[in-house]
Amino acid sequence: MKKLILSIFLGTASLSQAQTILNAKSPEEFRQLREENKIKKGDSIVSNKIAPLNYGYIDEKDVLKSIVVWEIIDMNDKLNQPFYHNSDGLVSQNKSLFQILIDGINSGKISEVYDDEMFTNRLATDEIKKRTSKLVMSDDLIDKINAGATVTEADKKAGTDVYETKSEDVKLLKIKGMWYIDKRDAQMKYRLIGIAAMGKDPQTMGVIGGDGELVDSGDDYIDLFWVYYPNVRPLLANATVFNSKNLSSDITYDDILNARRFSSVIYKSESGLGNGVIKDYIPRDADEQLEESDRIKEQILMMENEMWNY
Repeated sequence: MKKLILSIFLGTASLSQAQTILNAKSPEEFRQLREENKIKKGDSIVSNKIAPLNYGYIDEKDVLKSIVVWEIIDMNDKLNQPFYHNSDGLVSQNKSLFQILIDGINSGKISEVYDDEMFTNRLATDEIKKRTSKLVMSDDLIDKINAGATVTEADKKAGTDVYETKSEDVKLLKIKGMWYIDKRDAQMKYRLIGIAAMGKDPQTMGVIGGDGELVDSGDDYIDLFWVYYPNVRPLLANATVFNSKNLSSDITYDDILNARRFSSVIYKSESGLGNGVIKDYIPRDADEQLEESDRIKEQILMMENEMWNY
């Protein structure tokens, strides 16, 4: 009985990754299969990709009441740390949500990338690269180029510093979603619309101040990019979330985001009367801003209770 309980707890029904490493002829073969999302079954190699569960069509007439909210997910919160975990182990590979998004953008798997939360200005790949990285050439290399001297690739590499926003620099995420009452099912539902990665601006990295020391940007984070969530679901449905209790867990980012298994703070809401950014109408008072965030959460909960009054 104890063995059975332990098996259920560890999730042995989803040991595809562990079985692959146990059957792999080499670590290189295993990592290649894992990168391609394939598994080895006997002498055959089959795809392990899954399609996300379709949301289903929602007719506007079926939406009884709705509110759009913007939230911040702080990776310093213990509950949110799986979003931040980034490592490449032998049995399991766990990428942070930012790493998955930036890899998907660079590979072309994510195409709906914007610079604003209203998804009006689409970003090209080179524009995203400028937002997440910066190249700084040394004075010696610049002088050599200006003098018309021969510059080899080795010279360029040795004389160029690369600054880029990495997973450890992205401590905050923004999400935009809609809470609505579906009168067909008489239920309150949530639909995620977009995600933004917030990190340090690489343009501020490596900047030397007047005292000759590096200027520290501190916790000054910017919106690096916004992605339209329905476009990234196929990628996130095949990306497992770090689980310290089970390396072979099959819980995906799409699962925990749709199930709202995270801690967040509302910083903005829209209910048909315009966009209300909390810090704009409650300035310079962090406690009152948090209370307003909780008030909006309470308003969302009351929507379902009030449904039966219509």
